[in-house]
Amino acid sequence: MTENANLLDILRERGFIDQVTEPAADLRALLAAPTAAYIGFDPSAASLHVGSLVPIMALVHLQRAGHRPVALVGGGTGLVGDPSGKTELRRVMTREEVAANAESIRGQLARFVDFSEGQALLVNNADWLAPLNYLEFLRDIGRQFSVNRMLAADAYRTRFESPDGLNFLEFNYMLLQAFDFHHLCAHQGCRIQMGGSDQWGNIVAGIDLIRRMGGPPAFGVTFPLITTAAGAKMGKTADGAIWLDPVRTSPYDYYQFWINADDRDVSRFLALFTLLPMDEVRAITAEGGGDARAAKRRLALEATRLAHGDAQARKAEGAAAALFSGGGDAPESALRDAPTVELPAALLAGGVEAFDLFHRVGLAKSRGEARRLIEGGGAYVGGRQVLAFNERVSAANAAAGRILLRVGKKKYLLLRLT
Repeated sequence: MTENANLLDILRERGFIDQVTEPAADLRALLAAPTAAYIGFDPSAASLHVGSLVPIMALVHLQRAGHRPVALVGGGTGLVGDPSGKTELRRVMTREEVAANAESIRGQLARFVDFSEGQALLVNNADWLAPLNYLEFLRDIGRQFSVNRMLAADAYRTRFESPDGLNFLEFNYMLLQAFDFHHLCAHQGCRIQMGGSDQWGNIVAGIDLIRRMGGPPAFGVTFPLITTAAGAKMGKTADGAIWLDPVRTSPYDYYQFWINADDRDVSRFLALFTLLPMDEVRAITAEGGGDARAAKRRLALEATRLAHGDAQARKAEGAAAALFSGGGDAPESALRDAPTVELPAALLAGGVEAFDLFHRVGLAKSRGEARRLIEGGGAYVGGRQVLAFNERVSAANAAAGRILLRVGKKKYLLLRLT
């Protein structure tokens, strides 16, 4: 793929495309010159997570191809809640909660997209939705929508058929998102909206509204729902979501999420979640000729570098390498960024039963779970398997004031004695 390739081809080759509105040839022609496109982000939490990376990376490719990304934070629509893909009613948030979350998300997006000097835009739809006059909105915008067509949309049909049904607050969501597209088209020249496959109905509604309001031809692109080879939803783990906020998910844990990817996912994830050229992706993951572990390390490094910067990515890489090599002889500088718990050395002077210790440091949710973990052969102290749940771990197990604990093959924790 050449540097001057059409964005549509770039996204398709890397696996971003699910559907494109017709006529696709007109969309391709529009993307032949610099243009603006937008993606909306839901401020229902103070942080985005790995499940939001596909649209984020689409904005990155948009900018790299010479176009102007517009990232919309739904400070206004967040007060209503998008029913798309949901079977139950969302919790209604306060204006203060939505505004605080929107501001936090702005900072996370800025790590991926360059917003300096107008190269990209960050907008909050509360700026134009909050001042709307309800009667005027119904008269000018509401009359453009057919209730029959709205109820036929997947987003509404799923909620309509759910036990809780579809309330009138949620029913307005499609109108508001369509109005966002109309507003950005009129004020920012934005004629393309991109989003997840569950947003198809909302995007098409916006295109139709722009046409009815006398605007130029507009287009939509949707992304596929990304699941792992095992069928799990992207970004969800047994321990919860993988957040982009380093306070919620440390750079080390973020790095570990990627390095623990299923071998079957690595090629696809390198294409979607890194900026490596596709020729390099194919070379790294060539069937029969690639080193699966090396490919995962490259995936983890590149993905963490994008989210947290090169310095944090290198630290996470170094800590992971030190822990996986045993940790005992690793220099302090290499282990500084490893997941760590501190306990008083006096507590371990007489020894602590292993199942109590693993629960105490957070490697098991309960003492019972810790006991089952040990009895199943999944607990290690200093590289040695714990054979009995009541085996005592003491300061004698420490080297240089630290004890390396492990659960299974991949989950490490450094216990420091203070």
